Amino acid sequence: MQHELLILRSLLVASMLVCGLIVGNMLTYTGAPIQLAAVGQATIAPAVTCDAMIAHATCASPAA
Repeated sequence: MQHELLILRSLLVASMLVCGLIVGNMLTYTGAPIQLAAVGQATIAPAVTCDAMIAHATCASPAA
């Protein structure tokens, strides 16, 4: 029982240490932010119409 308790306590201490290092790094980070998208313009994918589909069998017929 004592051996398992020692392992669990050391795992708790190690995980708290890692979390503390991560939070400390986030709070003290002074570098430039990473930009993941284009500035000022959103790119929207065009809607696929029935004419653009490859399988025309799933499209409704114009006479219907």
